Amino acid sequence: MKHIPVLLDRVLNALGDISGKTIVDCTFGAGGYSRAFLNAGANVIAFDRDSNVVADANAMIAEFGDRFRFIPQTFSHISELECNVDAIVFDLGISSMQIDVASRGFSFRFDAPLDMRMSADGMTAAELIDRLSVTELADILYKYGDVKKSGILAKAIKDKLPQTTFELRDLIYNPNDIAPVFQALRIAVNDEMGELERALSVVPSLLHVGGKCVCVTFHSLEDRIVKNTFRAWTTPLGDPRMPVLQPAPFELLRAQTPSDTELENNSRARSAHMRGVIKRI
Repeated sequence: MKHIPVLLDRVLNALGDISGKTIVDCTFGAGGYSRAFLNAGANVIAFDRDSNVVADANAMIAEFGDRFRFIPQTFSHISELECNVDAIVFDLGISSMQIDVASRGFSFRFDAPLDMRMSADGMTAAELIDRLSVTELADILYKYGDVKKSGILAKAIKDKLPQTTFELRDLIYNPNDIAPVFQALRIAVNDEMGELERALSVVPSLLHVGGKCVCVTFHSLEDRIVKNTFRAWTTPLGDPRMPVLQPAPFELLRAQTPSDTELENNSRARSAHMRGVIKRI
């Protein structure tokens, strides 16, 4: 199935004229965002931890030459960039390519080893379950999946130590909890919220004045991190009890959701939100 980048038109509109500018695509994935930026005349630095996207990245290098640079790392490695840039874009969450490859263990629709790693590094989901205590596992299920009876479910999972996706799925007695449990374990295995917080913390120092940061989120956890971070950046500096405050370093761009047409053409866009800021000082 062809990959359709979510909210791409909204992102391009938010960025404006990017011809000749340097854009960081923090989540290369299938390359839809990077290609759109390159076609608009930008230079692109792209990050992705998933080794399965390297072939697509190499093809893009062959097509666009030195206008495109690919860094096979987690996007928190933007902290190591040695240049200032004009925009930093995040398309968060899991990609459809990762879900649809059965052997990667992300989906409860296919029987496969319980892996869930976006890269080949670190612990698999099965190894993480084995390492965690019942209390720690319950906390992950509640924090990242909003699983209400997380303690009971965590004990059932720890008692059986599932090694495959179907083994885990069959332990989840409430069908409504299956997707949240898989989501919670995936987020924990890949430290997705920690990655986002670390990356956002260096964005202000990387952007030129007038530069923009745009984030597309798909669930409330990542959206809350983005919203709270942007609120802090756009709050005037100083003591609010004093008559004069220093201007906020950033200004909010208007938040966006998918159009009706996009929702009809791409069901993955259903929960998407786009938030952005522009650096003013």
